Amino acid sequence: MNTLSQLSQYARQALQDFYPDGEIRSICRILYEDVFHLTNIDIHLKKNERLDESFINKFYGIVERLKTGEPLQYIIGSTEFRGLRLEVNRSTLIPRPETSELAVWASGALRAGMRVLDIGTGSGCLAIALAQACPGAVAEGIDISAEAVATAQRNAAGNDVKVEFSVRDILRHGEYAWGTYDLIVSNPPYVRECERAGMERNVLDYEPPQALFVPDDDPLVFYRAIGDFGQAHLKAGGMLFLEINEALGQETARLLERQGYVLVEVRQDMYGKERMVKATKITANHGQ
Repeated sequence: MNTLSQLSQYARQALQDFYPDGEIRSICRILYEDVFHLTNIDIHLKKNERLDESFINKFYGIVERLKTGEPLQYIIGSTEFRGLRLEVNRSTLIPRPETSELAVWASGALRAGMRVLDIGTGSGCLAIALAQACPGAVAEGIDISAEAVATAQRNAAGNDVKVEFSVRDILRHGEYAWGTYDLIVSNPPYVRECERAGMERNVLDYEPPQALFVPDDDPLVFYRAIGDFGQAHLKAGGMLFLEINEALGQETARLLERQGYVLVEVRQDMYGKERMVKATKITANHGQ
C-alpha cells in the first residue's frame, strides 16, 4: 500500500461498512487535496508513484479515525461553505446544505447599509457568508460558546470578511445592550431529545449537544426567544430567516404569527423538507 491508487483501494475496503463507495471516493479526494495538498492533476499523474512513508502513515491514521465515526471535517479541521474555507471543531456544528440554502435566501433580502445579526453563530458560517455576499452590510454574530466565537473570529479573519462576534445567550437577551437590526438569521438548536435515536453516531458522538438539542416539552424555546428579541430589536419591515426542524415547520410559523409577525413563509429544502422560515415585523420599535 504505497501508491495513491493502492491507498484509495485500501480506504474502500476499510470504510465499506461505514460509507457508500461514492462517499469514500470523495473522502479520498478531499484528503489528497486538503491534507496532502495535491492537485487533481497530481492525483492523476502520480497515482502509481511510490509515496513517502509519513504520507502513508498519516493516511492510515485518518482512515482509522473515520472508522470510529469521527466526521472528516473535524479530522481535517475545516470545511467548505458557500465558497468559504471555514475552520470547524467540536465547539461548532458542521454546516449543512440546508444552512447554505438559508444563506442564499437571506442574502436575497440583504442590501448595503443593512445590519444583520446571526444568533447562535457557531463557526460563523451564516454571518460570514452574508457579509461576503453584501460587503456594504454590517454583520454581527453571537453564540453562548466562547470557543465557538473564537473560531468564528478566526474564520472571518481567514476569509478577509468583517464581522463582529461576541459571547451572548439569546435566552437571556434582556441582560445585554443591543442595537437595531434589519435582518436576523439563525440556525438555533431544534432537535428534540426524542429524535436522538434516529441520528447518526458521527453527529451524536462528536458535534456539540448544546447546539443541537431542545427539550421534548418545549422544542420551540429558541424560536420563542428569537421572536421576542426580534419584536424588540428589528426595525419595522425587518425580517427573520430561521432554519427549523422539518417536523415543526407549521408550529414554528404559528408561533411567529402569534408574536405579531406577518408574511410568514415556510420553505422546503432541496429534498422537499420544511427546513426554513421567513417572517417580517411590521410595527416600529419604541422610539423609532
